[in-house]
Amino acid sequence: MAGILNKLRNLDAYPKINEDFYSRTLSGGVITLLSSVVMFLLFFSELRLYLHTVTETKLIVDTSRGETLRINFDITFPALACSILSVDAMDISGELHLDVKHDIIKRRLDSNGNTIEARQDGIGATKIEKPLQKHGGRLEHNETYCGSCYGAEAEEHDCCNSCEDVREAYRKKGWGVTNPDLIDQCKREGFLQRVKDEEGEGCNIYGFLEVNKVAGNFHFAPGKSFHQSGVHVHDLLAFQKDSFNISHKINRLTYGDYFPGVVNPLDKVEWSQDTPNAMYQYFIKVVPTVYTDIRGHTIQSNQFSVTEHVKSSEAGQLQSLPGVFFFYDLSPIKVTFTEEHISFLHFLTNVCAIVGGVFTVSGIIDAFIYHGQKAIKKKMEIGKFS
Repeated sequence: MAGILNKLRNLDAYPKINEDFYSRTLSGGVITLLSSVVMFLLFFSELRLYLHTVTETKLIVDTSRGETLRINFDITFPALACSILSVDAMDISGELHLDVKHDIIKRRLDSNGNTIEARQDGIGATKIEKPLQKHGGRLEHNETYCGSCYGAEAEEHDCCNSCEDVREAYRKKGWGVTNPDLIDQCKREGFLQRVKDEEGEGCNIYGFLEVNKVAGNFHFAPGKSFHQSGVHVHDLLAFQKDSFNISHKINRLTYGDYFPGVVNPLDKVEWSQDTPNAMYQYFIKVVPTVYTDIRGHTIQSNQFSVTEHVKSSEAGQLQSLPGVFFFYDLSPIKVTFTEEHISFLHFLTNVCAIVGGVFTVSGIIDAFIYHGQKAIKKKMEIGKFS
């Protein structure tokens, strides 16, 4: 047993030195104090990293199919009235959403940017007193109103009871309303008068669109949109105007839900129009993103990058449709962010490295100073006796 203990004693890598042989110096005390402070700071920094989460980033191929893309927007047009502003969305699969009204709110703004009225789009038509019936006579007591669609009826018994109904019927036919005053519903509702009354007003439009997860575009433009001979057209004649100011400020534009660290490059972007008409285009590359927090909760969202282009034209020379267009395309690469903690073994290893490293380096510095002082002192003694 004694032999085994002696063999273990011979393996001691830390031989002890009698305290009588220790030589303590002032420089050694200063170095010990400084190294202790450095050791504490590094340990505190490592502890903070251990207690906080780190985010791991990976790039993978996006293999998802059949999903939808939610586009959240909040855009202010300081010189375009709400009554003439419409929203359209379309994609390369051929799906069209023209004059979108659901899930969209419009706020009328005065010239100072103050809210006049906020309402869901498509609500608030003026009540018509004794309107013109489809058969030509005026609405009488206890008679059901059925207004004419002026040749745009899809079926014989269709009725258009408001100016909006007539314009919608015309849109479905691919027609444009050239003079609203010739339509009884529009004349009685004061369509042109309302457009004139809102002259100089602005519009804040916000809400969201749910579209297919394929390349496409959505845009904000004056007039109702329709397809004519396979071409996307907006009915601008009804407003009897030569120019449209599409100056705008993008308060918020996101593709999907918020997640920590996301940066939306178009938030707070502002553009002012300096020509009578313009078509402003944003070309957006959408990158699918999955964020998983430390509790395992997953957020399916997107990031995007953007470039811009503007087409200008003079009054009466509409070479392109005035409006703000957002063309988006999907990246085939998906980014995943995963929150996770540093493992305790990793933390312990780093702490040991800090303690051992600082101790070793301070020992080297102390030895260098100690032996340097001895060498200088010895030379000075030799010089003294010589």
